[in-house]
Amino acid sequence: MPHTPATLALRRAVAAGRRYADRWAVSPRAVDAVTATGCFALMLLDVPGLAKADNSLGRVSATFVLAAGAATLLLRRRAPWIPYLVALGFLGWLHELTLIQFALYSLGRFRGRIAGVVATLGYLLTAYVLYSTPAWPPHRGETLSEFLSLVVPIGVLASGVGIAAYRQDLIRELEAQRAETAALQAVQRERTSVARDVHDLVGRELTVLAVRAEVLSVRARAERHGVDFEELADTARRAHHTLNEIIVRRGDERTATPGLDGLPVLAAEGERIGSPVRLRITEEARRISPLRQTAVFRVVQECLTNAAKHAPGETVTVSIDVDDAARLRIDVGNRLAGSDPAGELEPVSTGTGTSSMRARVESMGGTLTAGPLEDSYHVRAVLPSGL
Repeated sequence: MPHTPATLALRRAVAAGRRYADRWAVSPRAVDAVTATGCFALMLLDVPGLAKADNSLGRVSATFVLAAGAATLLLRRRAPWIPYLVALGFLGWLHELTLIQFALYSLGRFRGRIAGVVATLGYLLTAYVLYSTPAWPPHRGETLSEFLSLVVPIGVLASGVGIAAYRQDLIRELEAQRAETAALQAVQRERTSVARDVHDLVGRELTVLAVRAEVLSVRARAERHGVDFEELADTARRAHHTLNEIIVRRGDERTATPGLDGLPVLAAEGERIGSPVRLRITEEARRISPLRQTAVFRVVQECLTNAAKHAPGETVTVSIDVDDAARLRIDVGNRLAGSDPAGELEPVSTGTGTSSMRARVESMGGTLTAGPLEDSYHVRAVLPSGL
């Protein structure tokens, strides 16, 4: 078939119609429209009886009245009490039991258990009052037992199914919220991981740049380029601090690694589990950058975890200072427990262990050693302080 402009336009119109139909078919409005139509179709089965016995309505007028009542179901999400009240009116006027089923289901589905129970009790009470009047038709329950067997199951089942659907909606919403929360947490973990990589890699390069610039400034102090090297070193240090200010200080407080201020908390935890901690931090050491404070915290955390696991009850000494050569020194030690601790007391951490500590320290241009020394086990880390 040739692709004429008319056929192409027809195909585009058909494709657009299909897309619109697919979107409309799953929309709440479409579901409400189908529900109202189904209710009206069921009530149409009662039109002959309505025209003959239940009231003075004719077939045409009864059809229009029932259509108007079914149309109220279009409001069942926003205002479910409207179709419910109309259904009670139909119950008293037309003795119609179909619309009340849809109304009770809608109340239970979109307003929950309390609304569903209250509406069901109201329906049963209204129906019993109407049954007590002489106008109640015999085919809707001639005796009380027949009346109850007809009316009660209709209300209870419709409301119960609606309440169950309401609970399922809540469960699906909760699952969706959990999935969204898990996704946000995964994103946050990835951001934290990226931030740490930036700390370790970019921070190291900036540190090397600052150290090299300082060395060159000292060598060229008597030359005219000495001032330029000093400015370069200052710029590198400022860039390093800015990097850490952005990533560490402005990071999510729930996931960001603490600095030196977090070490007393670690010491207190050690006290609670029976491993006393003697913590010494010099004032000079407190001036180091947030990146180095993060490294110190991680190293101390790994060491305290190791000591609590392999030497419980022994006092752990933690010393953090800056020596005369502007090197940051971390020294953590504890007495050995057992006769052969060398093979048992390799530092164990809550993270990735000694290799992680060593990689973090070495990425900043430092060194880390760990092992037994006489009757104690020591972890020593030395790295540029950046001061």
